[in-house]
Amino acid sequence: MAKKVKLINRELSWLSFNDRVLQEANDKSVPLLERLKFLGIFSSNLDEFFRVRVATNKRLLLVKSTKEQPINKKQIQDLLIDIHNKVIIQQAKFNKIYEEIIDELKGKKVYFIDEKRLNNLQLLEARKYFKEEVINTIFPLILDIKRTFPFLRDNTIYLACKLSNKLTKAKKFALIPLPTKLKKRFYLLKEEGGTTYVMFIDDIIRTNLDVIFSSIDYDHYEAYTIKLTRDAEIDIESDLSIDIVDNMRNSLKLRKKGEPVRLIYDSEIPSDLLKFINQKLKIKPEELIPGQRYHNFRDFISFPNIKKLNLKYKPIEPLYIKDLDNSRSIFDVIKTKDVLLSHPYQPFTYVIRLLREAAIDPDVTTIKITLYRVAENSNVVNALINAVKNGKKVIVLMEIKARFDEEHNIFWSNKLKEEGATVIYGIPGYKVHTKLCLIERKENKVSNFYAHMGTGNYNGDTAKIYCDHSVLTSNKKITSEINKVFTLILDFKPEKYKFNQLIVSPINMRSKFIDMIDNEIAHKKSGNPAYIKFKMNSLVDEQMIDKLYEASRAGVKVDLIIRGICCLNPDFSSVKNPINIVSIVDKFLEHARIYIFGNGGNEKIYMGSADLMTRNIDNRVEVTFPVLDSNIKNDLRSLFDIQQSDNTKARIIDTYQINDYKSTKVPAIRSQDEFYNYLKIKHSV
Repeated sequence: MAKKVKLINRELSWLSFNDRVLQEANDKSVPLLERLKFLGIFSSNLDEFFRVRVATNKRLLLVKSTKEQPINKKQIQDLLIDIHNKVIIQQAKFNKIYEEIIDELKGKKVYFIDEKRLNNLQLLEARKYFKEEVINTIFPLILDIKRTFPFLRDNTIYLACKLSNKLTKAKKFALIPLPTKLKKRFYLLKEEGGTTYVMFIDDIIRTNLDVIFSSIDYDHYEAYTIKLTRDAEIDIESDLSIDIVDNMRNSLKLRKKGEPVRLIYDSEIPSDLLKFINQKLKIKPEELIPGQRYHNFRDFISFPNIKKLNLKYKPIEPLYIKDLDNSRSIFDVIKTKDVLLSHPYQPFTYVIRLLREAAIDPDVTTIKITLYRVAENSNVVNALINAVKNGKKVIVLMEIKARFDEEHNIFWSNKLKEEGATVIYGIPGYKVHTKLCLIERKENKVSNFYAHMGTGNYNGDTAKIYCDHSVLTSNKKITSEINKVFTLILDFKPEKYKFNQLIVSPINMRSKFIDMIDNEIAHKKSGNPAYIKFKMNSLVDEQMIDKLYEASRAGVKVDLIIRGICCLNPDFSSVKNPINIVSIVDKFLEHARIYIFGNGGNEKIYMGSADLMTRNIDNRVEVTFPVLDSNIKNDLRSLFDIQQSDNTKARIIDTYQINDYKSTKVPAIRSQDEFYNYLKIKHSV
């Protein structure tokens, strides 16, 4: 890639991000089961990438190019080839890392064993477990050249089986869907002499192929894993007369039948079996990805906890906030000052406490909240239901277009409606991605508002592993505009609304950010302090990238911390004033969006739900809010400085997407540990 390329391709940048995840799996300083988890994250990420991004590019090849909407199909085809080649390289790297981890686990007396290495007692145990727990979940599909090939579900593991008879030379093919939704992927055999033995359910089934196929006349059985990935993009009808929930349900049914975009297969599979499957599925060569014996490594994310020393990260001790813990009511604290919450270092229970207090507080009249992704067993939703039962008016925006959480969100929205909450399903053509909660409280016959606004979802599960920040406030300038955001959601007419404090997509985020970047350029020209420090998940929007290039060329210092996709090429901007970009991948997922502007010495800091992506700026309802409290400003500035100093988990983002670690001669700085210690010293009890 030439240094003067203006924009790095989005898909290739994403693959580079996933390579950083693979680096964590390869890092010898990371505990072994955590390294397996990173393999699971890599695998899960790649599945979604094919289901969404690769599928989208394949769709474009079917669209007719016009003058109004030109499509460079040659460029897309070349990109798909590049993706295929890079994924093949990553898959080989993945396989090597996996084998190394398995070997290292042996040194900790943890053995993965397959059906070929079982001793007699283990064989009996595997047979017993299959007979008692698994056999009733197994439904083989016999394949025939004359018969229609069975429909393969998206991202489901299948054992492709070859059955043969040594005497008659007869052979037959079959498929067995793995019952991973009914049974756990891993089975722990009984320990022997302090040694733990782990079997994939794949191998439990392989051990019992003779039992499964006992009724037909074959005496030799082989089984090889395959997995088909389908297009998972959803087409939503714009006809407002159609009920949005029914519309979504119909779209989800179509997703399950999406076009194939990738077939991963065990590279040991016999050529006749692979050829048969491929002829039936009509998979293109660039959609075939050879792999190893096992697929769906995302199951490693929930690998069983083996109680041996140093196999996992030690859980962090939660840092409690003195002012909140010592208060009778959380409202008493928020009334006097803003409070910063930093997850996962500080517990998400403060958010639950806020909702729980609001649910029983006789002075609270109304709770309004936006929900994008909620936990499987959501205490947030339970608190809202409790509020309804206590006579509060509860208004919930449940975004049912949250990708891959659609069915989950429909379930929870129905629960809320059944209990009497007012549920809004979203806005046609837009996703509501903002994270806001507004509580109205009657105090001395006057309505006062208390707000929670953040960078992460109202999800107690992800709050344990995602690094996010949120602010509790009663500042009237802020809460009055949050109330206006909820009015906007209920009556979506963006042209009617003006915001002075909040930056709200799709109304003023683009124009406001351009103005603030231009302001930094003007300050630089006037000799005043001028700098831009942004932390986000993804930087894609071309106009925003152009403005950052312009600021850099004008001499404004631009420092970026970007976890995922970065289409800005730091070598394109300016030789004299390069844009410095790092990406941090560590034990917790960096998820916060923080935007800092020097502003001539009167620094401005914003936080919110939006990345600098075109979809966030123009096609979603997002809120980026100013940080007004000086103490919170200091904390966020310290966080940014600590992360910029990271020389342990920070990678340099450059033209070539090599992902070199940022290393310096100073003592090792691991920013997630450093920020935890910063909060512990300054804010804990």
